[in-house]
Amino acid sequence: MTTLQSVPTTLGTHPAAGSLPSRAETREQLSKATYDLLVIGGGILGISTAWHAAQSGLRVALVDAGDFAGATSSASSKLLHGGLRYLQTGAVKLVAENHFERRAVSRQVAPHLANPLTFYLPVYKGGPHGAAKLGAGVFAYSALSAFGDGVGHLLSPAKAAQDVPELRTENLKAVAVYGDDQMNDARMALMTVRASVEAGATVLNHAAVTGLRFTQGRVTGAELKDTVDGTEFGVDARLVLNATGPWVDHLRRMEDPNAAPSIRLSKGAHLVLKRTSPWKAALATPIDKYRITFALPWEDMLLLGTTDEEYEGEPGDVAVNEKDIAQILDEAAFSIRDQQLDRDLITYAFAGLRVLPGGPGDTSKAKRETVVTEGRGGMLSVAGGKWTTFRHIGRTVLNKLATLPGRPLADDMEPLDSLPKKLPLPGIANPNAVAHRLLVDGGTPGPRMAADTARHLATHYGSLSFDIARMASENPELGERIHPDAPEIWAQVAYARDREWAETADDVLRRRTTLTIRGLATDEIRAKVEGMLGEKR
Repeated sequence: MTTLQSVPTTLGTHPAAGSLPSRAETREQLSKATYDLLVIGGGILGISTAWHAAQSGLRVALVDAGDFAGATSSASSKLLHGGLRYLQTGAVKLVAENHFERRAVSRQVAPHLANPLTFYLPVYKGGPHGAAKLGAGVFAYSALSAFGDGVGHLLSPAKAAQDVPELRTENLKAVAVYGDDQMNDARMALMTVRASVEAGATVLNHAAVTGLRFTQGRVTGAELKDTVDGTEFGVDARLVLNATGPWVDHLRRMEDPNAAPSIRLSKGAHLVLKRTSPWKAALATPIDKYRITFALPWEDMLLLGTTDEEYEGEPGDVAVNEKDIAQILDEAAFSIRDQQLDRDLITYAFAGLRVLPGGPGDTSKAKRETVVTEGRGGMLSVAGGKWTTFRHIGRTVLNKLATLPGRPLADDMEPLDSLPKKLPLPGIANPNAVAHRLLVDGGTPGPRMAADTARHLATHYGSLSFDIARMASENPELGERIHPDAPEIWAQVAYARDREWAETADDVLRRRTTLTIRGLATDEIRAKVEGMLGEKR
């Protein structure tokens, strides 16, 4: 077994061939050019818009004050789903559209980053819904997906308990079955950033907006500060898109100090636990008429959540508190046995903020729709929506930009209708085939790769896994595990540094690998990661 002490501090000193431009080079490029579109905000909405804009031929810049997908976009429930609960509100067309996007992403756009997941919806005596209603609901849900994930149906409690050993069977009348998809949201976002760069976009994370630039009253760029080294610089653009998520109104007030609030925020917390037994399906348990609590097998762990309550604090201060933990565990106990809910099994907790349309009422009943506003200075602001429809939202925002007064981008854009509808993300490949090749030769002449590492690389990088395998071949120390209890190897840290814009230990440990969510990001590992990141600067 690899020991951490065996990994030298000089690990990965020489950046890999094909490395990204330095931050200084990127800043110079951003400050010297005039862009057609500056996207402020590196969450999935901003990333998707930048990707589609670059595909259409525009000169695009994308910046974020933190890391790409560093806030809301990496704090989701990790699902690509049609939205079963929307059926009870009669939103049949919305569910069908969501299913179309879900299938496109999981089958044609990013099959290496998404995987099908069977859901069991338990029906307990005295619960908010009856078996007949839920049986009809999951059948209709699967029909709207053209039965691509099988036919929604009812299952006996005994059969369900075989697949989910920790399922509570007391007073369990039936189990409704349906299919959706699952992903690692941070990895999906990073691959979309990479796709936007391959299409011509210039991107920089850890670059905070300190002010906006104006020309004759119109927003024509932004002043920025590199939070890594403090360098100040600016970017000029014909149009600016505010895609800062929970911070969208903060930036709108930079454009117009009197701008009225356009959104409200809902906090969603999640817990990650070690699993006490293998799960072959996920649980979606109704709590009341509107809310469902999830228990999802994810990254060899169990993901529980989520909460849904109005949040009025600073977006950067959102965090999981004791109330959130108690609520999530209490709601999970509706359908999960106590031994799986022991607090000692919790390895990580995280919270994100949903961006909802402004207005009164319970946040759990609010529509998950995209809010688009145009400010007095011509800056377009976009927020909200669902991870599942990130491609559709990107196309919608770009079409909106093209129809602004004066149509400043329309003449320079390739019509979106002429672009490929299901353009794949980088690394697209059959993950089973990639894992097999890694297992056969690991891309190296040295020791064969461990099975869990091969599978992890294949389902997080696709065919790009072979670049990581080659790094490990050239420097065998990079082939060592970062932690004995996790599948990641040190080559992934070097790859994150050289190819994936990682600047901080959290960038690597929380979003480019799974060390943090597994509770394995020790001080020793963090120090070694920081040392490797520092070698590039």
